[in-house]
Order: sequence, then C-alpha cells, then structure tokens
Amino acid sequence: MRTLASHEYGYLAELAKCYRDKHLAELKKQAHFNPRLGVDALCFQHVDARISGVGAMVGALITPCELWLVAVLEQATLQAPLESQSVLTLPSGNYTLHLERLPAGIELYKRKILEDLSDLETLQEAARLAQRMMEQLMTSPPAPSSVE
Repeated sequence: MRTLASHEYGYLAELAKCYRDKHLAELKKQAHFNPRLGVDALCFQHVDARISGVGAMVGALITPCELWLVAVLEQATLQAPLESQSVLTLPSGNYTLHLERLPAGIELYKRKILEDLSDLETLQEAARLAQRMMEQLMTSPPAPSSVE
C-alpha cells in the first residue's frame, strides 16, 4: 500500500474545507448535529480498486452529523466525465457510491455509513470510529464454514 504524498494530504484538507463550507448550514439544522465535531477527511489510503478506470484513494469523511465512506479519484488521469454513481470493490464487499461535486472543482464519491454521531464526545473518538470503519472495510469477511 502506497503512503499518501504531502500534496494528497493538502488535497484532502481542501476537500474537507469545501465540504464544510457547502454543507455546514444544512448540517446545523439536523436534530443529531454534534457541535463537538468538525468536518475532517481521515484514514485515506490508495487502493487497488479502480473507478471509471482510474485509481482512487479511499477513506472516511467525518461531519458533525455523519460518517461517510469516500473515494477520491486521481484527477490527473481522468479521461471522461464521472458517472453519477459507481461501485467500489473493497475486500469486505461492493459499495455503491454517489458522486458529489464540491467547489474548487473537487469531485468525490461517497456513501453514508453512520447517520448519527451525536454520542461522540471528541474528535479523537470520531477519528477512532473512522479508523475502525476503514479496518473493517479493508478486511475480507471470513469464509463461510461448511456444515456437515
């Protein structure tokens, strides 16, 4: 697994900022809004899976309300407009993701994993939750045992 380059960390920080700027007003209106949380892109890693024939980084997006599985494509290698949805194959299974376009030309695919993060007390708890989610998604399920 390839580690992220410094410019990729910068891109993910910009992604989180753009997501926050676009969605914060609507997030604040939700009953399960957690003011202790911010918007952060966490636990990203390059994966072998391809979306639209392009390599991707996959990770978690934490918001004050939700936890998302996110795929970010290598923008420089895109040769066609992105489809409105795509299927991401990870060791744990196949996940249908939906395209979102953010300001600054950022495009990402996302799928909501958890909708209510109101019980979390700190950003550190949210980061641990994101890490556990990614560990589970990147692990193959155990093979079914045969019944004799």
